[in-house]
Amino acid sequence: MRPGPYERHRELLQSVVRAIAAGECRRPFTEATGQDAADAGMRSTRTAGKVFRSLLGRPFDLGQPGGLGLVRPEASPYGVGPAVAYPRCDPTALVAAAERAAAGWRAAGPYERAGLAVEILRRLNTRSHELALAAHHTTGQSLRTAFRAAGPHAQDRALEAVARAFAESERLPADLHWESAERGGLPRALRGTCVLVPRGVSLLVGCPDFPLWNGYPGLFASLVTGNPVVVAPHPRSVLPLAITVRVARQVLAQAGHSPDLVTLAVAEPERHVQRQLATHPAVRIVDFTGSARFADWLEQHARQAAVFADRIGLNTMVVDSTDDYRGLVRALALSSCRCNGTVRTTPQNVLVPERGLRTDEGHKTLRDLGADLGDAVDRLLGHPARAARVLGAVTTDEVRGALTEAARYGPVLHASGPVTHPDHPDADLRSPLLVRLRASDERVYTREWPGPVTFLVGTDSTSHSLALLRRTVARHGALYASVHSTDPLVLAAAGTAALDAGVHLVENLDDLPADPSSALAELPGGGAHFVTGRFRVVRSRRHAPPTSAVPAPDRLETGVALIDV
Repeated sequence: MRPGPYERHRELLQSVVRAIAAGECRRPFTEATGQDAADAGMRSTRTAGKVFRSLLGRPFDLGQPGGLGLVRPEASPYGVGPAVAYPRCDPTALVAAAERAAAGWRAAGPYERAGLAVEILRRLNTRSHELALAAHHTTGQSLRTAFRAAGPHAQDRALEAVARAFAESERLPADLHWESAERGGLPRALRGTCVLVPRGVSLLVGCPDFPLWNGYPGLFASLVTGNPVVVAPHPRSVLPLAITVRVARQVLAQAGHSPDLVTLAVAEPERHVQRQLATHPAVRIVDFTGSARFADWLEQHARQAAVFADRIGLNTMVVDSTDDYRGLVRALALSSCRCNGTVRTTPQNVLVPERGLRTDEGHKTLRDLGADLGDAVDRLLGHPARAARVLGAVTTDEVRGALTEAARYGPVLHASGPVTHPDHPDADLRSPLLVRLRASDERVYTREWPGPVTFLVGTDSTSHSLALLRRTVARHGALYASVHSTDPLVLAAAGTAALDAGVHLVENLDDLPADPSSALAELPGGGAHFVTGRFRVVRSRRHAPPTSAVPAPDRLETGVALIDV
């Protein structure tokens, strides 16, 4: 007899559950590289390229209900085309189909749901290079970055969400036993059940820059906790999530479940399909990572749903002192350039005391830091092939407008200019813009600026910098904050400020990676509640059957009649 989905993936799933409990790093998809990946069935880059090209200019059939025609919202920033044609479906029909499929998915139980989620990830892993090409030609990321953000790293992040959701589901006892004291002191045995009840239809609102890295945790956490998912990609980054939805629907159908447990909602930007779905009465969960403005809109208008919104916001760096000045400058230059400033760890605001900072090369003024940072950017982008690997192609006029506007607000330390891509000369690559501001220019640096815009903000002191971090991040949100200091007291104060602002903190890491979480891929939207907020626990109680026939007395010793309740 063929083992079920949970039995096939039990060892992998349980190993990740144990690693999470121990605070250890477990990244099986990332670790399976080279021949291991080939042995696991991962398609080669050549095969993936052929498959990717076969998708272009053709209808992307999913067999979903409520079809209203085709839509082509994407355009490759590298000039590869024609665009893929996606089914445009009635959002109401997709939600209704998800509701019809929900009962069977809830009845499947957490073991089968978790096993099928891992099977979906296994299938996606074989298509990692194809997903990377899809992300490359929709988000504008370099191919290397796209593989990291849409391939095994993103799958490991999803696997952690699966393991966390499974662990929370497994933790609930199925059967309950207890005794209740009755009047007169006689105990009464009770039995009951404990059932995990999913909240309902889940909506994933796609991120335009990192659709899989930011989208997978919510998608898989909802599936494992029993909630069907409607995926609404950003109009310019559809293909990575469309491939994911197709694979998920295939796995679910082959296992005997309704494929409408996972559907794709695509429409022209002017139709605002994400807003329609977010406010639908049957949508009870909404996941989103992106601009603080839209996150605020979701929390204000999607009142019927649990909203898990991660705000990109105002990533902030506080610079106090350093014992590796050159390393700090190189790392800050790389962060400003990487993926056009869209990486979740890229600082928008760099807060430095006006008096300067202590370094291993002596005292450095704010002017020195600005000049050295501009030179480091020029050196980094001086080689076209390296520049193409680091930068991403600009995809929207919003970014171009931001680069022009931000340069008006202060002295420009490094002007943004065009960079030539060696393989795609028509691609629009831009170097980062570095602008010096005063602390009083708060109306400028508390805006969320798209693209490669970095502000070097002069403050009165490091204490002033930390106060600005605490206030601005708490008000406008951020994914990360970082601090550079050789003073333990400053590091302790920065830790307190980050706790007050509710933001992840990175201390004295010069070469900050794109995803700095080492042991755990942190979950958005409030940690454990990111999982437990997707279900309710319903308990039932009843009399336990008697284990032996014991005659009840007719009367207590006090002479009061015994009442059978």
